[in-house]
Amino acid sequence: MSQVTIRSWGNSQGIRIPKDILDKMGLAISDVLDIDISKDSIVLRKSFKHKTFEERLAEYNGEITVCDFDWGEPVGKEIL
Repeated sequence: MSQVTIRSWGNSQGIRIPKDILDKMGLAISDVLDIDISKDSIVLRKSFKHKTFEERLAEYNGEITVCDFDWGEPVGKEIL
């Protein structure tokens, strides 16, 4: 666990997030985070970012995978 100090930043206050934490989270300068309060904690989350078609195409390796989905236990006449 790391500790940070709240500091003045113009007319606001801020904290600096250590580089090792940014690296672990895959965050960079100008990334947008969602901030929330949960009980006595401040929670920061990566914002969902839609990928462009070009970004999706660049990640595509030419393979199509089919994932098994667990529908749970049968509740009716699913299995004859």
